[in-house]
Amino acid sequence: MELSTRYEPQEAEKAIYEKWLEADCFKATPDDRQPYCITIPPPNVTGALHMGHALNHTVMDTLGRWKRMKGFNVLILPGTDHAGIATQAVVEKKVKAEERKTRHDLGREEFLKRVWAWKDEYGSRIVSQMQRMGCGYDWERLRFTMDDSYVSAILTVFEAFYKRDWIYLGERMVNWSPPFLSAISDAEVDNREEDGFLWHLRYPFTDGSGDVVVATSRPETMLGDTAVAVHPTDERYIAQLGKHITLPLVGREIPLLADDFVDPAFGTGAVKITPFHDPNDYEMGNRHNLPRIEVIGPDAKMTEAAGAYAGLDRFEARKRIVADLEEQGFLVKIEPYRHVVPYCDRSGAVIEPRPSRQWFCKMAGTEMVDKAIEAAEDGSVQFVPERYKDIYLRWMGNIRDWPISRQLWWGHRLPVWRKADSNPDEASSWVCAVTRESAQEQLGSSDIIQSDDVLDTWFSSALWPFATLGWPTQNESLDYYYPTSLLSTAQEILYLWVARMIMTGEEFMGQKPFNDVYIHATVLDEHGRRMSKSKGNGIDPVELIVLYGADAV
Repeated sequence: MELSTRYEPQEAEKAIYEKWLEADCFKATPDDRQPYCITIPPPNVTGALHMGHALNHTVMDTLGRWKRMKGFNVLILPGTDHAGIATQAVVEKKVKAEERKTRHDLGREEFLKRVWAWKDEYGSRIVSQMQRMGCGYDWERLRFTMDDSYVSAILTVFEAFYKRDWIYLGERMVNWSPPFLSAISDAEVDNREEDGFLWHLRYPFTDGSGDVVVATSRPETMLGDTAVAVHPTDERYIAQLGKHITLPLVGREIPLLADDFVDPAFGTGAVKITPFHDPNDYEMGNRHNLPRIEVIGPDAKMTEAAGAYAGLDRFEARKRIVADLEEQGFLVKIEPYRHVVPYCDRSGAVIEPRPSRQWFCKMAGTEMVDKAIEAAEDGSVQFVPERYKDIYLRWMGNIRDWPISRQLWWGHRLPVWRKADSNPDEASSWVCAVTRESAQEQLGSSDIIQSDDVLDTWFSSALWPFATLGWPTQNESLDYYYPTSLLSTAQEILYLWVARMIMTGEEFMGQKPFNDVYIHATVLDEHGRRMSKSKGNGIDPVELIVLYGADAV
């Protein structure tokens, strides 16, 4: 048969890869050789891989093949992440488009069935993409963060943290996504610099002695103001400190007080304080024991406390409030203002900062944080490029307690329980238990309720290097392949994932999870934006493989 003068990679690659699989070329079994192990960053089961993933898989596959040819016992362990909020978002969108229903219409049990169906479809699609690229991974070890064995690892870690008082119920200002009615992580916030406005408003002194002008980019929150603050050394206002102001449109009397946080150069040097709706105001409110008034609800609509504006969407309320302030003579001027607006990366809605009672994981001052800092400082974990070591250490040095609960349905439900007639806001009402029977025994009641919240996705993925190798069960693979050799990942999850894997590895395995952290380049689209499934700007590598073959891609 005459050979074709044209190479057709689509025909050759499929046959070659099938032969590799038949021959178990990528199967890894512990032996007397030196191990080389990579546990791949698990892609979210929300759709398809894009070229950013393709770049990282090329790095990992190339390193694995090089080490295999040098005689190492190579394990590249594949897996996928359930990706709580991202997956729930796409399934909710699908249900709404196809059935005109919400998850609440379906109920928790039925909605979760739809999510599992989605996972089965797209989880296999992701595996297929990796195989089309020719990735030399041990597919018999494929892991998913909702596998029973993996869930066992998560519950073990949660219980251990809880017993050490590292998990607690508390209140803090969080990033709140109105469409999801849930707190979200910093990783799911898209901070966009936008052109907006500063509204300068006249707040009259109650005694009729004049007024103070405040500047705000969110006039709808003024209904919840409980004070106005100035810098203690600002000579423009020293004589007025202690006076009371009558809040426009509302009529509530609020004080003029001094606080070092205020920047005299911003706006007029006087700022309104709305402790329920701004992180900085929340802190000032705590310092001065100010009341907190919720005027924007969890659904981003104005509450009963907003009076005549109750029930309005926050942005519609803004228009009406500004119009009323202007009509009543309280609007001084409006000026253009360039500022950063936080958006929910998954829903596209503007984030609403609000204090929320959540479950937190203690960070600062814990042994695992100290050990994770030491691992970078003494070089036992190497960062490539090296500059990321300093970035990592800066973040670790200023680490805050981690809000780990999410008001979602898809994910790992928190193993905390309380009596049905107890107060859910009281920490003493709750116990940690892996099973209902254990919770009943601890609470002395059969009428108990499990928290509806699920864990932040990063809590489960923080265990990836050792949970995928079978921990908490001691086994030959865990002993042989841990610590793993390399983590190859992107810079944007250096804190949210890399740091937490080092912490949990040190805490539960007694040593680092990997020797090297390689931060690879980021693939951008034609507008200079990072490729993302949620943004819809990703390129499926399989589309290019069909045209040019896997090697060229």
